[in-house]
Amino acid sequence: MLRLRPYKASDAKYIVKWITDERLHAMWSANKLPYPLTKEALKEYQMNYEKDDRGWIFTAVDEKGAPVGHLLMSKADYEQESIHFGFIVVDPTIRKKGYGREMLKLAIKYVFEIMNMKKITLGVFGNNQAAHNCYKAVGFVDETYEEKKFPYKEERWDYFGMAIYKQNE
Repeated sequence: MLRLRPYKASDAKYIVKWITDERLHAMWSANKLPYPLTKEALKEYQMNYEKDDRGWIFTAVDEKGAPVGHLLMSKADYEQESIHFGFIVVDPTIRKKGYGREMLKLAIKYVFEIMNMKKITLGVFGNNQAAHNCYKAVGFVDETYEEKKFPYKEERWDYFGMAIYKQNE
């Protein structure tokens, strides 16, 4: 069983271990954070979101309280009742065991039930099929597709804009 809690500076030591190479870093952050990822860069990231009234950082913890996942909720739009998820990552030693889906389900529940938003968006690169499948498994659907949008070294990665909507009850 996972729990979702606010990000703490002490979580940085886990995240820097999860982002194991430059390609994964680019898939995770779209190069919005420097590579190699450091605790100092995560501290600046945290400080930036402490000042941002439209964004929050969360950590998923296991039954022992150990961090196993991370995600950002940003671009909260209270008029459009929407928010964006980003920087989604799960500890690589436990991937493909449902932790990503569980973390996302908790985050979706928080946004729809606590924040009372109606739409969540996120983006995923076309070469990150595991993440794309995970997002679809929790209810996100492809809304936009941009071919060769993101430059990475000698490559250009496709981009899917995805969304999930709160179901009317």
